[in-house]
Amino acid sequence: QVQLLESGGGLVQAGGSLRLSCTASAPNALVDTMSWYRQPPGKEREFVANISRSTHYADAVKGRFTISRDKLTLYLQMNGLKPEDTAVYYCNAAALQTRPPFIYSEFWGQGTTVTVSS
Repeated sequence: QVQLLESGGGLVQAGGSLRLSCTASAPNALVDTMSWYRQPPGKEREFVANISRSTHYADAVKGRFTISRDKLTLYLQMNGLKPEDTAVYYCNAAALQTRPPFIYSEFWGQGTTVTVSS
């Protein structure tokens, strides 16, 4: 099992910045790709960015958001925030269990809320 804990959400004015963090606890797993997703109010969850050997971003956040990782801590630096960035942000980790049955699974955090006021 992998446990993920996000932090760093809050209320910010448009144009402002926030930095989200996600700390993974994975005592019996090798964590591979880590990602950020978000779910705006009344909408489906959507991909934001991920990081493995390289980084990938959704078009909506390219040039404004930066994903980074330090071992088992994932970050999302969000600059130039817009009201449409308002959402619950979720951390996701893909991990391989290091003991039988060696299952490769995805895990989700509980989410942290980002609200951008206009």
